[in-house]
Amino acid sequence: MSLQYRIVPVTPFQQNCSLLWCDETLEAAVVDPGGDLGRIEAALAHSGARLTQVLLTHGHLDHVGGSVALARAHGVQIIGPHRDEQFWLDGLPQQSKMFGFPHTEAFLPDRWLDEGEQIQVGKVVLDVFHTPGHTPGHIVFVDRAGRLAIVGDVLFAGSIGRTDFPRGNHADLIRSIRGKLWPLGDDVEFIPGHGPMSSFGEERAHNPYVADGA
Repeated sequence: MSLQYRIVPVTPFQQNCSLLWCDETLEAAVVDPGGDLGRIEAALAHSGARLTQVLLTHGHLDHVGGSVALARAHGVQIIGPHRDEQFWLDGLPQQSKMFGFPHTEAFLPDRWLDEGEQIQVGKVVLDVFHTPGHTPGHIVFVDRAGRLAIVGDVLFAGSIGRTDFPRGNHADLIRSIRGKLWPLGDDVEFIPGHGPMSSFGEERAHNPYVADGA
């Protein structure tokens, strides 16, 4: 039993929507469906898995814009992020107008998530970490057994998330990365919100913002 994944870039921002599924039960989750639902549905159909939940790392439009439509189409719940993201979700109509996206209504998830909670995708357990900095209620999902993390816009290959948005905080972001991600192990690979995958070890060694020698 293991977690399978496929990255589906969506929206003009090329946001990495992640399709995750348990290869034993074929139960799936979609993380951060920002839009382009046709691409997401095609990936889901190709996997042969059944969608059981929509998971969100944070409330930015390019990560959540397709959440309600996808959840309704499959009759599943929207889970996450942390409740400190409510102001971002409340502001989705303004976000969509500002960035020229199709109008997106405000919504609330069916369930907020807190540090230390766990989500199951089939038989695979994902640990939840509250990682503020890019946004105050950002969370990260970690498959400890499979050595995989879905980190949203906290960390990128060679970079880190922006902190100049409302309620962003650079010091908090650095603490989230060094205090919560690095202890998980250098061998953990991660899917970022944008761009190529990397590993925590690679970023500890070479990322100019959070490397051990930075």
